[in-house]
Amino acid sequence: MKIAPLVKAFNKENKFKHIIVHTGQHYDKNMSGNFFHELGIPKSSYNLNIGSGSHAVQTAKIMIGLEDIFRRLAPDMILLVGDVNSTLAATIVAAKMGIPVSHIEAGLRSGDLNMPEEINRLVTDRLSSLLFTHEIEADQNLINEGVLPKRIKFVGNIMIDTLLTNVGAAKRLKLRTKLKLNHQSYALITLHRPSNVDQKKVLANIIKAFVLIQKKITLVWPIHPRTLANLKRFGIYEKLNKIPNFKLLTPLSYLEFLHIMIGAKFVLTDSGGIQEETTALGIPCLTIRNNTERPITITQGTNILVGTSTNKIVHAAMEIINGHAKKGHIPKYWDGHTANRIINCLEKELL
Repeated sequence: MKIAPLVKAFNKENKFKHIIVHTGQHYDKNMSGNFFHELGIPKSSYNLNIGSGSHAVQTAKIMIGLEDIFRRLAPDMILLVGDVNSTLAATIVAAKMGIPVSHIEAGLRSGDLNMPEEINRLVTDRLSSLLFTHEIEADQNLINEGVLPKRIKFVGNIMIDTLLTNVGAAKRLKLRTKLKLNHQSYALITLHRPSNVDQKKVLANIIKAFVLIQKKITLVWPIHPRTLANLKRFGIYEKLNKIPNFKLLTPLSYLEFLHIMIGAKFVLTDSGGIQEETTALGIPCLTIRNNTERPITITQGTNILVGTSTNKIVHAAMEIINGHAKKGHIPKYWDGHTANRIINCLEKELL
């Protein structure tokens, strides 16, 4: 989702040779393969096929694979997105090989070092030469950490480029009709963070909230593989699957998910990207976390942090169901032109 606009902009400008390396950290067909096809991304030149594993195992395998590729290609710059283990691994390898790194979505901070992504963000930003931010708060976070202002480039939100490009195609799908979902007659769930799904007590509290909410509105839940495994391991899945007002789905492709999200009355999530997409679309969002690295979605957007307390989740959901949804507006540079601004910065840096 984050590289599709860049590929399009690179091809249009035709000033850089760009090579795509897919680490295979995300390997489910609907969570990876279909995205390439739907978003018009050409097949990656290299695929490390890393798959699952602990943070250490996954990061180490990616580093070993990337070191060989970087040595053979000798790139002028590594362009990275997000805050996953692939981002961290590529940053460390490039830094040790003396290759400049540019980080898209730099400067995001939750302040929670228990989140693996927060560690990835801190290390990546510390070692990056160019830091592309998508909100002013991120600029200030980097300055507070001692980053020179000239290395910080406020370019906007690359995710919104993809969103705006594809929202029309998503609207034309027929999946909601197939699932018998009327516009705003349901809420959408996503849940995948280890802090929420790996501990039985925490997951049980969240599920209890969902069970109460579904008494008032249908809940549609495309279940992440990690979450599904834990729901089954904790003996929760079979009970959920018998509740009529739950629609439990396998992971959806990008367009399918966007299609369902557009029609939702609100979204319950622990995803960072979905906090941004709902703000851009004006859809109420309840974030099932105690903190967020995307505070602009709260201060300017439609997002509300509800934590993992059953009562708080249910109360916030009922407020929306009863017609008291939070309103928001779209932040600066969330306009579909972020990739072009990034390319312009790279031209000044490299050409």
